[in-house]
Amino acid sequence: MSSFENLRIVDNFYQTSLFFPMPTVIISTLTDDGKTSLGPYSLVQPYYVAGKDYYAMLLSCRNSSNTAQHILKNGKCALNFIPDDPKFFKEAVKLSWPGDKPEEKMAKCNFRLEQSQIQEEDPSDVRPQVLTDAIQVIECTWMRELDGAAADQPGQLEGYEPPYHDFNGITSKFGAHFILRVDRILMKKKYSDAIINGVRAKDFPALPVDYGYRDSKNFWFHRKSRMRSELLQMRQASLASVRYAADRADDKIKFTDDALMTILNVPRVFLSLVLKGCVDWARENNVYLITAEHMKIINDKRSKEKSKK
Repeated sequence: MSSFENLRIVDNFYQTSLFFPMPTVIISTLTDDGKTSLGPYSLVQPYYVAGKDYYAMLLSCRNSSNTAQHILKNGKCALNFIPDDPKFFKEAVKLSWPGDKPEEKMAKCNFRLEQSQIQEEDPSDVRPQVLTDAIQVIECTWMRELDGAAADQPGQLEGYEPPYHDFNGITSKFGAHFILRVDRILMKKKYSDAIINGVRAKDFPALPVDYGYRDSKNFWFHRKSRMRSELLQMRQASLASVRYAADRADDKIKFTDDALMTILNVPRVFLSLVLKGCVDWARENNVYLITAEHMKIINDKRSKEKSKK
């Protein structure tokens, strides 16, 4: 006999039929007159994370919202991750009432804003402002050409008629999904230094986690507590199995045993990608036998490239 109850699935099931933890993100977009408008969202997540020419986030929202209408029109937005502080969460909730016009919401908004870093470098690339107090920001562009969404236009605030797209643009009478290309990730130095130099428990930023509207009265969020680590279970591959993969990575460029010993702990699913990166480096540097010393140079190069991003 099951130990669970069968809960009815209804509209907004992630709020009404589940306890579903989500991020609290303030999305900045551009109004018709070029001003920045803000809206709080939680249905935001990574979408394209590897293996494509770009990376992307996915936003799910009402298609009549200011955010959706602005993205449909100009395609630019920024995802601002606010700190876990009651005063910032209170501001987020103030911005969440549907139907308010941008000028009404922004007149009462206490979030500090600054110019987009991308626009600062290229004034012709007009972007919404970002939150000065955000811990991290993702500057994005909507990939309107995906799923045939390029023809979707703003203006239908009472709902859109079919046909609908499957995963991008207008996806239902009242809903929209936006695949947002990641143009740039901005982060306060304290936290970028932690990522580059190695993260400890105390280095994780305090970010609020919310559970959405669970009733008609309150918006619930969870305060961050101290991070707890759990050691990964390392599974070291045999030298023979890594050698098998390495010998097939390239017909000319080979690896010494000492070189392969440095990547025995790489999970099998990522091994071919790591070997390809090593082969690409060897071609660029006219190396035909990769040694352990070369592997150190390759790893140092990756660390330097990561620190520049």
